[in-house]
This record gives sequence, C-alpha cells and structure tokens, in this order.
Amino acid sequence: MIFVSIKGFAIFAAKFTTNMSWRGQIVPSFYTSQMDQNKVKTLLSEALAENEALFLIDLNFGTEGSIKIIVDGDAGVPLSECIRISRHVEHNMDRENEDFSLEVTTPNITDPITDPRQYKKNINRTLKVKTAEQNFEGKLIELTDQGITLFWKTREPKPIGKGKVTVEKQQTIPLSEIREAKVKIIF
Repeated sequence: MIFVSIKGFAIFAAKFTTNMSWRGQIVPSFYTSQMDQNKVKTLLSEALAENEALFLIDLNFGTEGSIKIIVDGDAGVPLSECIRISRHVEHNMDRENEDFSLEVTTPNITDPITDPRQYKKNINRTLKVKTAEQNFEGKLIELTDQGITLFWKTREPKPIGKGKVTVEKQQTIPLSEIREAKVKIIF
C-alpha cells in the first residue's frame, strides 16, 4: 500500500503502482497516461504522407498525456499544414478513452539542424557548424548526400608587408562529422 499526499488530500493506492516517479516518489498508475503511442505514430505518418514536402523532426510523449509533434518542410511549413496534421491526429483519437493535449509546431529558429533535409531549405543562409576539431561560420552554398559546403570571407595578414587582405574560403564538411549546425540569425 502506498500513501500519497497532495496539498492536503490523502490518496491510498494498492496494486496501482508503476515504475514512474515524480519528485522521487512512486506515482500510482492511475496518474499515468495509457495512451496508444503506436496509434499516434500511425496517424502522424498518414498526415505527413499527404504532403511529401513535410517531414518529422521530433515526436515527444510527455507526462499527463501531452503530445508534442515538431514538423519541418523542404520550403518551410505553413500554419495550415500544422492545423491539418493536428486535426488529423486529434479527430482520430478517442477522447472518451484517452485524455491528451496535442501541440503541432515547427522547429524554433534557434534549434540546431537535426535532419539532412533541413540543410536544403537553408542554402544561401549563414550557418554556424561545430565539428569535433573545429568551428565554422559561413554561407551554405552546396548540399550533397555526403556533406555540406560553406563559403566565407575572412581578413588575413598580407604575405608581404603590413596590413590585411580579404580572402575567400570554402570548406566541405561531411555530414557524419557535424556535431551541431545552427542557422545564424542576422538582423
């Protein structure tokens, strides 16, 4: 038997325990969501199949039945597509049996690039790229199946004499070596 006290209310739970914990205490199973995650994944796949330009970045099942879906597109994602995906998932779930909150969103502008398809829509934008050995910042000029190519200008000392000269540089970075890539926000 477990005794749980929440703001003065006492709850006795027997045989309702689960491995889930909240603030170090075991939580009775009637507080956890029994949502069919496979059904949500299937519904999401159906919704994304209607528009091949869209792709999934993240699907997160939180506590208390929260679902967060992050989608992106080859040319961005209009609000109407987020609404369509949300309605497709929500209208095909049974609210009588499953209590959930649903959020369909696009990646935050400050989030790192996580899918190779995201590079395509960011061609000609400035990226900050971190690898194990080096950090790069430059304009994304090319995307291949193996990597990306960045272009930038830098000031370097003249080979002879005083002063600096502007030099154009280009670097191809294999996708497998990229630890983090973010779009630089320029105002």
